[in-house]
Amino acid sequence: MNYLTDKHKQLSESQQSGLMLWFGGLSMDRKAIAIGLSLTVGLGSVAMAWQGTSSDRIYFCIKNPQKRLTCEDKNGRPFRMTPYYWEEWKLKGMPRQVVKDPAMGVQGLVKATNKNKPIWAFGGFIGFALAGWMLRHCQDEEKQRAVFEDITQKRDAAKAEMAARSELLESYRDVAIAEVQLQADLDLVANDRTVDIQKAEIYAQTEIKVTQMDAQDVIFEATTAGMTEEQKAEYIKQLREMKTPYLQGSQSLGQTIDPKDKVEDSEPVPIADNNAASPDAWVQNLVKQTCLIWGNQGGGKSWLARYVAKQKKEAGYRVIVLDPDSNRSEWRGVESYHSWSEIEQQIRDYVSQIEERLQTFNNSSLSEERWREKLWREGKALSLICEEATTYSDFIKDAELLEKFGKLALTKSRKQEMPLTVVAHNNTQSCMFGIKGLHNLVSKMLQVECLAEVDLVTLQPKSTGFAKVKLDSSSQWLDVSLPKMSAKISDFGTSNRPVSEEDRESLEKLYRSLEFPETKADSAEIAKLPSETTKQPIDEDSSTTEPRFTRLNLSR
Repeated sequence: MNYLTDKHKQLSESQQSGLMLWFGGLSMDRKAIAIGLSLTVGLGSVAMAWQGTSSDRIYFCIKNPQKRLTCEDKNGRPFRMTPYYWEEWKLKGMPRQVVKDPAMGVQGLVKATNKNKPIWAFGGFIGFALAGWMLRHCQDEEKQRAVFEDITQKRDAAKAEMAARSELLESYRDVAIAEVQLQADLDLVANDRTVDIQKAEIYAQTEIKVTQMDAQDVIFEATTAGMTEEQKAEYIKQLREMKTPYLQGSQSLGQTIDPKDKVEDSEPVPIADNNAASPDAWVQNLVKQTCLIWGNQGGGKSWLARYVAKQKKEAGYRVIVLDPDSNRSEWRGVESYHSWSEIEQQIRDYVSQIEERLQTFNNSSLSEERWREKLWREGKALSLICEEATTYSDFIKDAELLEKFGKLALTKSRKQEMPLTVVAHNNTQSCMFGIKGLHNLVSKMLQVECLAEVDLVTLQPKSTGFAKVKLDSSSQWLDVSLPKMSAKISDFGTSNRPVSEEDRESLEKLYRSLEFPETKADSAEIAKLPSETTKQPIDEDSSTTEPRFTRLNLSR
């Protein structure tokens, strides 16, 4: 038996007899022999104790009045008792009708045939008790052994399972290594082919440039034919200092004959720099199309979104900004909503309005071009700027509304002049309001990835000033320069946010409090003021002490 401590062993052994300690040290076959011997002794002793009588008996009969002897009771058992009780009965007054049975021995006395009967009975008890004790001891040891056997089986099963898993993982590892090696070989072959092609292109360009240089040398020799060496030197000096319209920028002819300029490639230039007159022309793609602006923190997403919002405002759109991490002072001049309840309501309004426009267009006989012209003519061109779109699905619990909003924005917004600008941290479907089943459409939409880098001094992310643009229905990413801005745009001009009833009443009181007399025409104009009248915010930084009154915009 395994003991927890020495004290446990001492207590256990103190509760066991020396016989059981000796028995516990025997082997299993010897234990079986000992139990068999004990059972044999017990059975033999019981058999010996079962036979004969252990004491003398006096058999007697009772004489009835008819002088007949009755020697048995009603059950047929003979009347008998020990000599001790016979003598006691005689002293206490034995009836005269009781006489010894003459048929049984001498004067009815029958001697005991097994005087050691109690000893044999005790021996039988000892034999059986000892056998039961030894069996109980074996049973306890068997229970303990069964526990260890169960643990051993579980351990062996666990080892076998671990070995099988290890073998399976080893197989997976071999397959993965083989796949990686195969992919590496394929990449190496592809790189070798690419290098060979690039070498061939470089060699071809070099040959072309060398041929051009040779041709220029021939032209130069033909041009300077008949000149003296001094005249040639003067002519070369004049050409090097002369700027020609056929050279780029401030490049002179001397720079064009530099040998390094013939064989070395120039630095890559962003595509926006190709148009020197308008380096930000590519941003116009973001004004009238639904687009996604994404990138890591500090890449310039929000600054670009504000620049696009200003361009949209100048183009005539009614700009609505949904920004849960800002307030209206950051978006002066455009409609902006910042609480989640307001943002959800604006999303509902957008969905209902685009569905209404679709139904109206489908029931009309206008062409798409005329329909869009009608929307612009009626001032219904609308654009949403969705800042921090990644968090919308966390705070707006109506997932069906968000999914419908994203699908309509991606598929139906362009023809209804309701483009959407989404600002997120990634370009996955979950960042696009959790829409499902439109992965290909999201991957092909107009996207701008703003590139960030880590400042080596502050270790904070900052914008590189560059971005990558993937145009609509294209898979090619183009390098562009972000618009140059010295400060974040927070003032977008005159606000086009609808005036509430409270603001409208305040405007009427302000208008009536003016120091010039009120005319009937002015009263009529104020009475007809629509609910979407806009007002220009008062400049708080103005140093003038005279009150500045806003001009009421009645165009809406």
